Amino acid sequence: MFKKILIANRGEIACRVIKTARKMGIATVAIYSEADADALHVKMADEAVCVGPAPSAESYLVIDNILAAIRQTGAEAVHPGYGFLSENRHFAAALKKEGVAFIGPPEGAIQAMGDKIESKKIAEAAGVNTVPGHLKAVSDPEEAVQISNDIGYPVMLKASAGGGGKGMRLAWNDDEAREGLVSAMNEGRNSFGDDRVFIEKFIEEPRHIEIQVMADSHGNAIYLGERECSIQRRHQKVLEEAPSPFLDEETRAAMGEQAVQLAKQVDYCSAGTVEFIVDKDRNFYFLEMNTRLQVEHPVTELVTGQDLVELMIRVADGEKLPLAQKDVTLTGWALEARLYAEDPERGFLPSTGRLVDYLPPEEKDNEVRVDTGVVEGAEISMFYDPMIAKLITYGDSREQAIDNMREALDRYYVRGLSTNLAFLAQLCRHERFRSGAMTTNFIAEEYPDGLTPELLVPEDPKLFAAIAAVIQSRVDEEDGNISGRITPAAPLRATEYSAFLGDQDRPELELVVNRVEDRDRIEVEGRVIEVSSGWKPGEGLFRGLVDDRKVVMQIDRHDSGVILTHDGARTRVQVVPKRLAHLVRLMPYKAPPDMSKFLISPMPGLLVKLSVAEGDQVKAGAELAVIEAMKMENVMRASQDCVVTKLHANTGESLVVDQKIIEFE
Repeated sequence: MFKKILIANRGEIACRVIKTARKMGIATVAIYSEADADALHVKMADEAVCVGPAPSAESYLVIDNILAAIRQTGAEAVHPGYGFLSENRHFAAALKKEGVAFIGPPEGAIQAMGDKIESKKIAEAAGVNTVPGHLKAVSDPEEAVQISNDIGYPVMLKASAGGGGKGMRLAWNDDEAREGLVSAMNEGRNSFGDDRVFIEKFIEEPRHIEIQVMADSHGNAIYLGERECSIQRRHQKVLEEAPSPFLDEETRAAMGEQAVQLAKQVDYCSAGTVEFIVDKDRNFYFLEMNTRLQVEHPVTELVTGQDLVELMIRVADGEKLPLAQKDVTLTGWALEARLYAEDPERGFLPSTGRLVDYLPPEEKDNEVRVDTGVVEGAEISMFYDPMIAKLITYGDSREQAIDNMREALDRYYVRGLSTNLAFLAQLCRHERFRSGAMTTNFIAEEYPDGLTPELLVPEDPKLFAAIAAVIQSRVDEEDGNISGRITPAAPLRATEYSAFLGDQDRPELELVVNRVEDRDRIEVEGRVIEVSSGWKPGEGLFRGLVDDRKVVMQIDRHDSGVILTHDGARTRVQVVPKRLAHLVRLMPYKAPPDMSKFLISPMPGLLVKLSVAEGDQVKAGAELAVIEAMKMENVMRASQDCVVTKLHANTGESLVVDQKIIEFE
């Protein structure tokens, strides 16, 4: 067995590989960019080597720098994680030449499956179902229109070397085909150095289901069930689960057998994933094969009991797979949520900044697992993927796994930048998701405008008011003790409060809080809510039993009140003694400034294109500007007819959040 391996990656996946290597008694080497000098994976590894400046093109993607780190440390093998060089055949070849094992598939398999056009031809030859389409590279917008019409709209334009949602555009008409081709080519060129784009039929009401395969160098190959990845946004997965609530045993077996056929066709060795699109009648079609470990691999680990990283390391060392297909069983249900630094209330745009507060939920055996590569105080920069962590939950049933996820999301406390935590909680409580009736269009259909204010309104405002009243009573009690006032020692104490919810036209609820020993009894407009909690002023999480049900709420101070977040809902609550309520009613509402006459930057990024000039008359829906962030192009469009009066930014300029770009009248 290897004595020392180098992890050619960063963040949570580097930490994940280090954990398994440590369990196996293998020493680890981390590589890092100058921006990652204090990163968690650097601290966890036995050794660490700097491989260059912050941009990945000057560090994590420089093969020569990684080879130098291997020579410096004497590493015998390299695990590439996912992304970066994980599917780069030149990297695999360079390691082979260096006499260093690649903990991944052979160079030939990477090359065969790394090109989406060629991989589809190989899949057809292996007897794998494929989507109808045009498998030759297209570069002319008018040719794209002609091909799209021949195939029949809707079509998907895909960068041949693409992945992770980059270089993919859906087109429903000729204009979208022209524009989509240009964007897909640009993203393919910028992210993968390859601007070839092909076109295929878009399957309506599709589900994205993938098969995990594992193969060794002795000709053995198995599949370890499937993962449902239909909850995605802009082709990037958000929630994944195993198994799929949609597949039956017959379809699962058929998809698994075809995935294994494809793996054997290219002499595959290591972990790999064969992705399929599945229609409403359970017809399935090959999308692509990812010749690496997937981001969502933990859900497969939880339902199969297999450590995929350990299997990768063992087969890379020449061992045979320790199990056959008959030994693979699926037990229980697992769900994974990707915690992103992004703002669902602003169209899911990327967010950058420092993790001022970072408190993940406690891990519980297989029930709750957190795969992360950050710690409190870490910086989420514009140079890398915005994923902060992966939260994985397990249950005996799908319902239990989802409920465990809802509770764990409430306990995930992150401050300092915007995240999608509330949105993830919204997904987990959505009846359509809970029923399993989702497609890849789920987010676009159910949340077309992202996380809008009305979606954040609590379904049970009395619960929020009751918790806020308990919080306020504890604060009042502490203030009384600090100021020297003597708190009555009577076993029953009643205090009357008024609670105001929201920011504008705030409804008022009257409450009476009684303390009986260690339990608060709150009367809210005729309803009695009993709360037992050890919460103390200053804590960011309120944990307790509410009517004997576990409840966790996140707390943020706001002016004279608090903002409470729970189960995907969020609201401001101001609790005051009832005798002061009339004064609160007199306070005017301060409206935010009107920025409707400006196009402002919704994220930090690079202004790569200004599509208008001063004096231009613009129609609603017209392209105004293109901003690149996290290697993704974001097209800004006019929301109504207008005239451009002033340009406040120039092409090539680095933008900050809320920076003015264009002014209108």
